[in-house]
Amino acid sequence: MIVVATLVCAVLAALSMWLVLRTPLSTPSLCRTNFRGNRIPAIAGVVVVLIAAAGSLVLLAVSESIDSEVSFAGFQAAAGFGVLGLLDDLGADSSGGGFRGHLRALRRGKVTTGLLKMGGGGLVAAMTAGLITSGGVAGWVRDTLFIALAANLANLFDRAPARTTKVAVLVFVGLAASTALAPEVAIAALVVGAAAGLAPFELGEHLMQGDTGVNVIGALLAVSAVVVTPPVGLWIALVVVAGLNVLSEKVSFSKVIAANPVLRAIDMTGRAV
Repeated sequence: MIVVATLVCAVLAALSMWLVLRTPLSTPSLCRTNFRGNRIPAIAGVVVVLIAAAGSLVLLAVSESIDSEVSFAGFQAAAGFGVLGLLDDLGADSSGGGFRGHLRALRRGKVTTGLLKMGGGGLVAAMTAGLITSGGVAGWVRDTLFIALAANLANLFDRAPARTTKVAVLVFVGLAASTALAPEVAIAALVVGAAAGLAPFELGEHLMQGDTGVNVIGALLAVSAVVVTPPVGLWIALVVVAGLNVLSEKVSFSKVIAANPVLRAIDMTGRAV
């Protein structure tokens, strides 16, 4: 099955690529201090971006079961959100902090890299939705918002090692199971497999994906969901994703996870104590 094959290839590609890129990505200027105070590579998510972009083009070239528009949408979202995330990681400043934080900075006359990412992400999402939506103008608006907000939500979960990867795996399993491994889910398999391949190193606190990787994870999961989910399901998914984005302005996901024994156990699995 193409979904399973894509997932396995993405895992192996990420493992191999990290071993090749680990040294150049460990350049001091590309490292950041993690929550323990250790300096580690902060843009390892380029591995996810490269696998997602290249893999989408491979699917475009060789797969007869996936429409070319879907594969190109995967490439476009991976490249677009990957570049925006990389720019934000390299020029990161802490003056933003959520939608309201970026807008407060703008009122002070400062354009944060996060605000640029938000605007650019909306444009990339709109262009991507234009390739795959099938619900007229209303469907295009819905899918644009869904892709953009899913990318941002993945970033909001990225507050602990491999947390976004764990959430992505759970969403991917649900998407794959509910669609009986529809071929288009292979687009999501690219990023989930790549993130899973990096997970042992991320859990060991040897790397951070950064916005570079996690934004692409959220975006490509959404791309697959848009293609295989009925309209009613997409409206529900948009409400959920939008609600979580809004909720994050008031509630700390980390505190919610820490307060729930089941969520805390999942979150701590594989992590150094």
